[in-house]
Amino acid sequence: AVHNKTNLFDSPLTEIPMATDRKMASRLLKDRLFKHLMTFGGLSVIIAISVIFFFLLSVVFPVFTPASIKDPNTFQTTALSGPKLLDVMTDEGRETVSMVYSDGTILFKDFKSGQMLSQTRLELPSGVQVTSFGRGERSSRISALGLANGQVLVFKTEFKVSFPNDVKTITPVIEYPFGSQPFNAINEPIDQLSLQVGASDTGLVLVGASGRLTFVKLEVQENLITGEASVTPAPLPLAAPGGPIQKVFLSTRRDDIYVVHSGRMLAHYRIRDLTSSTQPVDHALWPEGELTSAVTLLSAGQSLIVASNKGNINQWFNVRDPSAASGVVLSKIRDFDGMPGAITAMTEEHYRKGFAVGDAKGNLGLYYATSARQLEVRQVSSEPIVAIDINSRANGVVTVDAAGGIRSMVVSNEYPEVSFATLWLPVHYESYDQPEYIWQSTAESNDFEPKLSLAPLTFGTLKAAFYAMLLSIPLAIGAAICSAYFMAPKMRQIVKPSVEIMEALPTVILGFLAGLWLAPLVELNLMATLLLFVVIPVSFVVAAWVWEYVPESITAKVPPGWETLLLVPVCIFAIWFSFLIGGPIEAIFFDGDLPHFLSSELGIKYEQRNSLVVGIAMGFAVTPTIYSIAEDAIFSVPKHLTSGSLALGATPWQTLTRVVLLTASPGIFSAIMIGLGRAVGETMIVLMATGNTAVMDMSIFQGFRTLSANIGVEMPEAAVGTTHYRLLFMSALVLFVFTF
Repeated sequence: AVHNKTNLFDSPLTEIPMATDRKMASRLLKDRLFKHLMTFGGLSVIIAISVIFFFLLSVVFPVFTPASIKDPNTFQTTALSGPKLLDVMTDEGRETVSMVYSDGTILFKDFKSGQMLSQTRLELPSGVQVTSFGRGERSSRISALGLANGQVLVFKTEFKVSFPNDVKTITPVIEYPFGSQPFNAINEPIDQLSLQVGASDTGLVLVGASGRLTFVKLEVQENLITGEASVTPAPLPLAAPGGPIQKVFLSTRRDDIYVVHSGRMLAHYRIRDLTSSTQPVDHALWPEGELTSAVTLLSAGQSLIVASNKGNINQWFNVRDPSAASGVVLSKIRDFDGMPGAITAMTEEHYRKGFAVGDAKGNLGLYYATSARQLEVRQVSSEPIVAIDINSRANGVVTVDAAGGIRSMVVSNEYPEVSFATLWLPVHYESYDQPEYIWQSTAESNDFEPKLSLAPLTFGTLKAAFYAMLLSIPLAIGAAICSAYFMAPKMRQIVKPSVEIMEALPTVILGFLAGLWLAPLVELNLMATLLLFVVIPVSFVVAAWVWEYVPESITAKVPPGWETLLLVPVCIFAIWFSFLIGGPIEAIFFDGDLPHFLSSELGIKYEQRNSLVVGIAMGFAVTPTIYSIAEDAIFSVPKHLTSGSLALGATPWQTLTRVVLLTASPGIFSAIMIGLGRAVGETMIVLMATGNTAVMDMSIFQGFRTLSANIGVEMPEAAVGTTHYRLLFMSALVLFVFTF
């Protein structure tokens, strides 16, 4: 017999290890690929988040760059021998400068070459000397000369730009708003004057050689045929201050007069309807031995900046005071860092709350009032500075020193409004009673002072999240415990997906319903709405207590885990009962109108779109997020832990509180954090249901404005690269940090 020998390696038994090896190799390859894929995905997320962070930071960073003064262009004036330099003014591009002298001569020079472009002499009466000079708001470019015969000549300096043969040409022009001839104002030489030109009227403050102080309202009539203007002055004599007058100023609204006298005193007059005045109120600007050396009004003419011969600077403006005769009181608001020498010249920016000062040591300083900052100090001359002008773009400054040297310098000062104090601390804004947190980035008028505090926006964001989480956390965690631990599996399969579907509802729809339907409903039924938060929980507790005494023959008919269904009629009854008793309670205790009672009796302002409405709407939006994650965490607790606890004699409730919740606590905490991030970053609900008022009030009956809503509303209006634009990106950066 022939016996066939079979090779052991050819048997089917040997194929099993080889197949297993191939499967293991394939599995290991898949594991490696998945490992690298997960690593790549995780790193991609980190990189994406980092890129977002550094992009926001790159947009925000320029607002914190310091101001600088550089590239001086210097030339010597060819000043006339004898006449005094009264004023210097430059065009917006710092290409041409005008200089006004005390004999009525105006010189125009080119900055690049230093050559004279033209020379104009104002039409003054023969033999009449110029005794004073004053100007209106810097942006108006209107000035006035006071004459020895009591007349006033008002003129306006313009720099007309044209492009003949595609070449930019600047042509200086002198215009006369009230005619080219001086008009009569008072019957004596004018030693000091200040003017402000309005849309409908013009005011002058004059100081005669005798020291008499007069306010003059100018009534201007234009001849429709010839176009000539005729001026009729209406003088109003004012009470004399308590000493010799050095300087007078008239506010832009022509309702305040500031008189610097006796070296260190400031008298404040309040004009009523341009026809009467209050008695002057004196204020000491400096201690004994310190004298006022320079004064100017800030843009819009509501703040007075005063400087002394010791280099000190401070700001004054009106604060409302019902006890004062005029209703306001002039107050010193803030002090600024001083200059090295006695301040000899000062001027304000055209449109912002900045100003520049020059001192006797040739130093030039840049300041910003709202932020109370000294932005830059640089020595530009060895001689005292006698005149300064800032161009309308605020990117250049011109100085004239005592030796006649004119310097034009480039200024980099794009974001003077921003500082830690203006963003996060209360700021005393013009005409406000006290320092406040305010966000108000734009306004209709040019006399607006930007208010850029991020504090009320951040407060509103946290307030929205607080009230949303106050409702959603108990509701979501309670629902998660109920469905994951107590509910029957079949019922859980219905309830859990149903709640999670709620998360897919667009928040714009929720915001729309909250703003247009829920807010009016809550206002009309405020008492019933507040009762819901008490009656529903109490009803559940009472229902649970009653259930304990229901005969077992009845309770046995309810399948285990389906008891939750019995709470549905209880909830419906609680809602019905709250609205049933809400009206009578409101009528008996709150005169039938709870919102009005809160406002009139308790001083609690009620707004229709308020935190209560937002809390309900955002709670509805955030609850599914917290519920889904927390429910998974509780349901995933290993069954052997709960079974072991119950086997050792613990009750289901003890097992829940001492085993299940402790084990699931990391997942529950994660759910709450994700829900908080959702609440903090929510935009549409808070945009449509809060009123968007940037106030800092924790009242549940008032609205607020959040960072996200503010970005959504104002970003389309913000010009790229402006302070407003970059602060909106800073809002996004703060929001990013919160949600990260």
